Amino acid sequence: MRASRIRRPARVSERDSSCRSGTPRPYPLFLSGSTHIHPSIKHGVIFFFLLGQFHRSIAGPPPPVPASGDHLPAAAAMRSRSSTDRLEALSLEIERKLQKALSSNSQRLQILQQLFADIALKVDDRARDAIMSKNDDGIAPVDEREDGWLCFYEILANHFVRMPESGRRILELIVQLWSQSFASNIFALLFHKWLFEAPVDGKEISLRYSSALVQGATNVFWIDIQTNTRHFLSLYHYLLEDVALVPDRLTKISLQAGRDLFLLLSRFMFFYDQDHLLSSFLEHFPTFPNSFLVGGPADYFVIELTDQLQKLKIEPVLLHYLSRMSILQGLELRLSTSTRLKACLYSFTSPGGPTYPTRAVRHAAWNTLDLLFPVGRYPRHVISLFFRLLYPWYWPSSCWNFVVTCAMTIYYYILNLLVSTWESLRRHSHRRRHSE
Repeated sequence: MRASRIRRPARVSERDSSCRSGTPRPYPLFLSGSTHIHPSIKHGVIFFFLLGQFHRSIAGPPPPVPASGDHLPAAAAMRSRSSTDRLEALSLEIERKLQKALSSNSQRLQILQQLFADIALKVDDRARDAIMSKNDDGIAPVDEREDGWLCFYEILANHFVRMPESGRRILELIVQLWSQSFASNIFALLFHKWLFEAPVDGKEISLRYSSALVQGATNVFWIDIQTNTRHFLSLYHYLLEDVALVPDRLTKISLQAGRDLFLLLSRFMFFYDQDHLLSSFLEHFPTFPNSFLVGGPADYFVIELTDQLQKLKIEPVLLHYLSRMSILQGLELRLSTSTRLKACLYSFTSPGGPTYPTRAVRHAAWNTLDLLFPVGRYPRHVISLFFRLLYPWYWPSSCWNFVVTCAMTIYYYILNLLVSTWESLRRHSHRRRHSE
């Protein structure tokens, strides 16, 4: 049975990704700036039509501009009420689709997939002005965001926190569809803030919701991995900075769900470039029953990271992970954890199975391995060269890459020498002219 290869992804388009719940694989997601829309995402335009319909039917003609500053608070309240009405309309549309999925066995998966694509859509500039109110404190302005775009699920998640009754019927329908694909994904996107900021009754309900949150977040983060995008960066931000690093909110979910959440965040921290919070994250790491066997928080983090590296098959994502691993220097790890990480990195340094790494991945793995484990650096390279000699079919490519590398090195050396000589002559001429 042949192992899977690390592949260079073709140019990721909006139509080339798919996902199913529980098993990470690409999922069709609408990417900003594209003119192609997947059929499953085409239904997302209903949000924009819905906004226009409500603007015409409910809002009516635009209100007159106030003549004096005394009417500005009233105008702001009217605008906030109008945005709330539009969000209520979106909630009703989501409820309608869930009811349709519940009543249709043959089209249930397709309807849930379309709904998931709808709420993950990027918000158009005009729609953003129409449905966002001034009190959306939990949403950063677009120009200050790392991902550069705003999605519908972020606005709806804030709306369900401010108005819990609006999402209660949606939540009841999702509970009836728990066993279906995309149900946990939709719940994680729409109710990740509601679960921690709104009152939830009953430990059994809290356990069910927290488990669905971790499962759904895992699925949507893998969508970003497979497409090498950051559509769900805001969800990761919230779970890391507003939940994991805030003990009071972490107590609102079950103990096991909290542990699973920390393990989940450990696997995707490097991907979402949040490694600057690693020290604080490890300080808040929960205790595990088998800690005396595995080790401390750093050991759990590195073990999860190692398992994640072995699952990655997208070359740019794997290179990104390897480039962020220098922060692991100085962590106190058990010998078993250190050996596990070293073996994982070493598996990416040689061509062929089981991972079939590309040349860029092999060099990045060597650099990371030499940086984290400098002891035994030269013996490792000698052993690797010896095993490379056992595969003669790799000799032509190795020789060619060696020649190209030497040629480029000589070229840049000569270029640097010429530039430095020219600069020194210029400096000498300028000094001589200045002295005269």
